[in-house]
Amino acid sequence: MKRILQVLGGAAAVVVVVLGGAAAVLAANATRPGRPIGVQQVAVADAGRPAVAVTLFYPTETKPGLTWVGSGFADLAAKAPIAPGEHPLVIISHGTGGGPASHLDTALALAEAGYIVAAPVHTGDNFQDPSQVGTPNWMSDRARHVARVSDHLLTRWSGGSQIDPERVGLFGFSAGGTTGLIAVGGAPDLTRVAARCASQPEFVCRLLKPTSLQASIKSPEWVHTPSIKAAVIVAPGLGFAFEPAGLSNVTVPVQLWAGAADDSVPLATNADTVRRLLPSAPEFHLAKGAGHFSFLAPCGATAPLMPRMLCADPKGFDRVKFHKDFNASVVAFFDRTLRGPHEGHVAGSPKASPAERS
Repeated sequence: MKRILQVLGGAAAVVVVVLGGAAAVLAANATRPGRPIGVQQVAVADAGRPAVAVTLFYPTETKPGLTWVGSGFADLAAKAPIAPGEHPLVIISHGTGGGPASHLDTALALAEAGYIVAAPVHTGDNFQDPSQVGTPNWMSDRARHVARVSDHLLTRWSGGSQIDPERVGLFGFSAGGTTGLIAVGGAPDLTRVAARCASQPEFVCRLLKPTSLQASIKSPEWVHTPSIKAAVIVAPGLGFAFEPAGLSNVTVPVQLWAGAADDSVPLATNADTVRRLLPSAPEFHLAKGAGHFSFLAPCGATAPLMPRMLCADPKGFDRVKFHKDFNASVVAFFDRTLRGPHEGHVAGSPKASPAERS
């Protein structure tokens, strides 16, 4: 028995050393924003359904500390007050199976630029709970989450007075891109899905439940979010379901991204279809060499903790380098389209006074 305990004790010591070493590596490779960024979590009520958990990133004047976010560390100030001023808001809708850290680098880039960033965890479609993925209400639930989050942050959140309600944007990736299109006025026709999946199946068809592939299925009532004034739509799925006029009511400016090497959401039936159907031409970017998951935050030292496919990119593609340009383009787009009432207004600054507007 003594020998067994010695062996077990030795094994435990090895585990502690390994875990301690891994933690040290992760700490050494922590994300460090260029300015103090605060982080906090809020729960948003969803009318008798499970609350929507939301992680908020925002500029602060509080000194940051090492904080665990997703699968890695970042220098953030937990529960810190928001920096003075009235800030624009961007809601991030993650893809299927994602979470609040899926686009951490993009969220922090926006927060550094003065934005309050809200990253909700879509109930029933996240890394812990996929129960609603592929059901008939999959996308309508997601779109409702966006509306609930926007309403809560603008009207009930304790920091809502520091959000400029005229400068609200949305960033959506993959299923989040589809969610974003619905949020800004889109209405996919689900009766088109069965025929398309039978004749030209793509990845989304494998996610859909049999009840969602019934030819007679009717589209639910889509919940839109009028507060959103601009949207960045990245590698959206179900683009074909917006035929022939499902995007005719989208009036906000859109920045649209697609990966040239994306096998999950084929360009022709998704981003190109969205691009053609939008009433006003979007700012379109085709990322050369990018796969579907290339738009997720670079994995870095956290790669061993992540599913391999989320960190893998097509050969020759540099995700870290790409994201520097990608994030800069996203921030610049929102800076242009969510501009305040005064021509010289910049993100994160106090609103211009009436005298300044004249």
